Amino acid sequence: MTIGILGTKVGMTQVFDDSGFAIPVTVIKAGPCIITHIKNTEKEGYNAVQIGYSESSPQKITKPCLGHLTKFNLPPLKHLKEYRIDSTDSLSIAQKITVDSFEVGQNISISGNTIGKGFAGTVKRYNFSRGPMTHGSKNHREPGSIGQGSTPGRVHKGKKMGGRLGGKKTTIKNLEIIYINSKDNLLVVRGSVPGKSGNLLSIS
Repeated sequence: MTIGILGTKVGMTQVFDDSGFAIPVTVIKAGPCIITHIKNTEKEGYNAVQIGYSESSPQKITKPCLGHLTKFNLPPLKHLKEYRIDSTDSLSIAQKITVDSFEVGQNISISGNTIGKGFAGTVKRYNFSRGPMTHGSKNHREPGSIGQGSTPGRVHKGKKMGGRLGGKKTTIKNLEIIYINSKDNLLVVRGSVPGKSGNLLSIS
């Protein structure tokens, strides 16, 4: 696994290719990130690198995290994430990771929290069909029967029912990079990514 980068979703727009087709894209402000910790097999048992993103005021960061950063004379960083890698030989503390480590046409995976939609019923959550709307029917958006008769006489685990929709971590794979702006630290990728504007994303 290679070192990823943390970023923030800016929003969606569209660009046009050479043949005139409109391509839906997402604009992401990625990095710059700072390497805050390096792990190796001799001490921790595996090779990994921890990166930090988004400077913040010291009052908004927990004291253990702040002590971890000030130990290496690093600025107070709001978000920390660890990536497992094969080798840590060419890396050093306080080294910066920018969008220059990516290339146009490269496929990436992006992880983030989806938009939370609160408690939802089965029609919205699982696309259940509704019941009749007329002739005295009172079963419009109800889930219907959920169990059986005497045998086995219970509701099976994992039954699709109403519940909290969204607000979970998900990963979108194989998103193509359309454009890179090194000056403003912007990545433009084909398609949509999890969450709303301002959502924290992990790009690898």
